Amino acid sequence: MITSLRPAPRMAPHVSGDLPGPRSAALLAHQERWESGARTYPRHLPIALAEGSGSFVRDVDGNVFIDFLAGAGVLSLGHNHPELVRAVERQLGSLTHGLDFPTPAKDAFAEAQLSMLSPERRNHTRLHFCGPTGANAVEAAVKLCKIATGRGDIISFQGAFHGSTHATMALSGLVSQKAPVRDGMPGVHFFPYTADGRAPDDRSMSGADLLEQALRDSNGGITPPAAVIMEMVQGEGGNNVARADFVRKVRQVTRSLGIPLIVDEVQTGCGRTGTWFAYESYGIEPDVIVASKALSGIGLPVALILYDAALDTWAPGAHIGTFRGNQLAFAAGVEAIRVIRRDDILGNVRRRGAQLADRLGRLTHVPWVREVRGRGLMWGIELADPRNGRPASSVAAAVQRHALRHGLIVERGGRDDAVIRLLPPLNVTAEVMDMACSILTAAVLSCTTRATVP
Repeated sequence: MITSLRPAPRMAPHVSGDLPGPRSAALLAHQERWESGARTYPRHLPIALAEGSGSFVRDVDGNVFIDFLAGAGVLSLGHNHPELVRAVERQLGSLTHGLDFPTPAKDAFAEAQLSMLSPERRNHTRLHFCGPTGANAVEAAVKLCKIATGRGDIISFQGAFHGSTHATMALSGLVSQKAPVRDGMPGVHFFPYTADGRAPDDRSMSGADLLEQALRDSNGGITPPAAVIMEMVQGEGGNNVARADFVRKVRQVTRSLGIPLIVDEVQTGCGRTGTWFAYESYGIEPDVIVASKALSGIGLPVALILYDAALDTWAPGAHIGTFRGNQLAFAAGVEAIRVIRRDDILGNVRRRGAQLADRLGRLTHVPWVREVRGRGLMWGIELADPRNGRPASSVAAAVQRHALRHGLIVERGGRDDAVIRLLPPLNVTAEVMDMACSILTAAVLSCTTRATVP
């Protein structure tokens, strides 16, 4: 049983009996009876959680798991980081909700967020606090650009995921998500996403070249859009890491044509890729940054957009939300940035990312492993049938089950859910990373060996 809120690097995963255990099974049955059919994670990770500490969680049956899902990336400093817990407890006694009134906690949070930007950008950046989800922040970014430009169309990229609300679903590439919903938001155009790993001698046009050709062609069929939105790493799309020349060309084209560039950093932001925002490593400056998931560091919801002051054409009440004044999230977020700076968390992300690249890179000799890819602490293992190259979704599901049975929580994503995805806490230790890589390596080897047997 986990009894301390402090990170416990010497703890080890431990699973006894079948999963789900009897207590988890009872809670899962209650959930199935009462909750909507839209629930997802418990369908393929059948456990009921009791408590967490650092990189570990314990289920209600006493099983301990390394958590490399980490609240889908919101728990940047792991479960119940003691200093963040204390910051929340202090704020809890004074003010918890403040709409969009200025408060000391909100002011400190805004200053902390701006302090993570370059001095040049900081001087011309405005913040808008949105509803508490990343999807709402994406909606706000799109609305802002439509109002500021007076245009209506939006350009996105194949493989993108920007949310599951009506508008963000229209901006995402996942066709199955859109299929049941008729008459989605019109005016969205998709272009190919050019990721790392393409053969150097491939001379075909990149997505950025095709974008420029379409936008500059008077007969290209696309009117000047209100914005282009893109991810530096497509998380839900399968951990596709954008190629540097692709990103820079998109920025060059959008800037030359006066089109705002929105960078969706909901999952990549707050240090996930080794820099505070992923776009920094590409040497570009977007017009709008969307941030949410890890802003509080502890899973308390908060979302915002940071954008060029030239776009600040909002009228009062243009984009509102009752829960955009979460004082607990603000207090935790300020403390999270202090800890991240003090403990060199970004350096740890880069070091643990190199450790992951080394350990998981050894799997590339496995015929069923098409690619191991990622940046910082955002990695994926893509599985494909070596006989025909098709996504091996059933093998990926087996790997996920095997890993869970041996004490490691990982997620799946990408096309046909054939990519094993890892989102560890950013302060994960080398020891825990080594344990997790051993479990995952064994899972991949075991499941792919069985898959090759006729």
